[in-house]
Amino acid sequence: MKHFLWLSAILIGCTTTTSPTENSLDIQHTWLLVSGEKIEGSDTTFTDYTKDQKVLKIINDTHFSFIRHDLTKGEDSTKSVFVAGAGSYQLEGNVYKEHLEFCSYRPWEGHDFEFELSLAGDTLVQKGIERIEELNVDQIIIETYVLVP
Repeated sequence: MKHFLWLSAILIGCTTTTSPTENSLDIQHTWLLVSGEKIEGSDTTFTDYTKDQKVLKIINDTHFSFIRHDLTKGEDSTKSVFVAGAGSYQLEGNVYKEHLEFCSYRPWEGHDFEFELSLAGDTLVQKGIERIEELNVDQIIIETYVLVP
């Protein structure tokens, strides 16, 4: 009987249950987009998102939103920009799937995008393919975010 109790205690101690959220990355924060790469065919474009603009991505437990705004307060029409979007998402491990429900550029609404995420300290990198056939969009994007304190 002693051996049975001892073995039972060991087995119970070694058994763990984890939910999918425990295995997922901790992304539920506000993030500042600092840079991005867009690869279309053999062309690569790098963008410094800290110059003349600010881009935030806010992620809660079920939804995401993003907003991009120029820092010139509309005074320089060549740099004036406003882009926003939001929707739901799913995260399984490091696979992040967005469903874009709302977007200031309406033709992007209703589309799904899948990304691979990596998180190191306060830096989140999102890499994936954006493909919308009817808009001739077929590009790889790599975006680097830092945590907003």
